[in-house]
Amino acid sequence: MLAEQIATIIRTRLLDPLEILFDDVGDLPSRADEVAHQLAAAMQGDDDAAAVHAIARLVGALYPGDAPFDPPAEWWRTPLGQVVARRMGHPATRAVSYSVAGAMLGVTKQGVHDLVRRGKLERNADGGGVTVDSVRARLTT
Repeated sequence: MLAEQIATIIRTRLLDPLEILFDDVGDLPSRADEVAHQLAAAMQGDDDAAAVHAIARLVGALYPGDAPFDPPAEWWRTPLGQVVARRMGHPATRAVSYSVAGAMLGVTKQGVHDLVRRGKLERNADGGGVTVDSVRARLTT
């Protein structure tokens, strides 16, 4: 499922525009499937460094730009969002809103409020939201 999502994103964000420009992208679609499976295997494997490296490569390639990576809350509920949350947390910030934390954890915003109140998630000391480290810790336990 993760590999399928990665392959679909690679096709729609990278290969489809190339095909529009160049008419023929040769064997890139099949190569994209191979790369998607390799990246998914690394992200789900036992090597934390390899997982983080695979995530960084994919996010950097698929979501380039000068602005920090800030996907919508729904993205965190996808297979890719879930593996990113578990393996490295949010790649661009130390704290997230309650709604993003809820999406990362698969609970409601109210569920996040309850977890903060019970001391299961850490409030961000610099303002609203919760720390990414506490969300990641909750996901990995």
